Amino acid sequence: YPWGYDSDNGPDQWHKNYPIAKGRHQSPIEINNKDVHYDRSLLPWFASYDPGAAKTILNNGKTCRIVFDDSFDRSVLRGGPLAGVYRLRQLHFHWGSSDDHGSEHVVNGVRYAGELHLLHWNPKYSNYLDAVRRTDGIAVLAIFLQVGKTPKPEMKRILEEINAIKTKGKVAPFQNFDPSILFPKSHDYWTYHGSFTTPPCEECITWIVLKEPIIVNSEQMAKLRSLSKNAENEPHLPLVDNWRPTQPRYFRMVSASF
Repeated sequence: YPWGYDSDNGPDQWHKNYPIAKGRHQSPIEINNKDVHYDRSLLPWFASYDPGAAKTILNNGKTCRIVFDDSFDRSVLRGGPLAGVYRLRQLHFHWGSSDDHGSEHVVNGVRYAGELHLLHWNPKYSNYLDAVRRTDGIAVLAIFLQVGKTPKPEMKRILEEINAIKTKGKVAPFQNFDPSILFPKSHDYWTYHGSFTTPPCEECITWIVLKEPIIVNSEQMAKLRSLSKNAENEPHLPLVDNWRPTQPRYFRMVSASF
């Protein structure tokens, strides 16, 4: 079923074809200090990423994605709330039509300009598709993008490649990249159990949402918005507002490492 972010096929409609989108473990959520529980047993998390695992950057009409080789444990996330290692498969972005919104998670009422998701899967399962069917199958590290004066230079490399993937379906080589350069200084995080924020919205994700955002500038955000959600031979339609609104938290616990 074709889904998107417009009124006819957007988040309000997803549950018609993907009923789990109305489930009780959906993401994103609003993280509120008053509902957060400090968990002293939460460990620090560690990422060891092999720059050689980066393969391609692409525009799939929904986001800008970078794909990594996940055929063995070469780029992994471990620690934090996770048992065992999780393999990095891809990273992608969510952003708004202007700098005052675009993130999926909301913190104490604040919505950031964008959100970066690094998606990992649990190799104790035979493959990625098997992992998405398990409650502990996927781990996503989420990093907020905040517009400020001194942008993180590391974003430059990704944004330089945007021109090569202007339209839907475009793919370009993207090699020798270590995404850990995108991490903020602080590794403090919130964690909870949730879902993919795109259909089918499977409830298989351990979320690790970093408290400290990374800084981007308005020009960098504009670069993301210059992508088209249409193919080359179709009219240019800016790819913007590819974020899902927050979902009910229900009875879920949100734990903090700090």
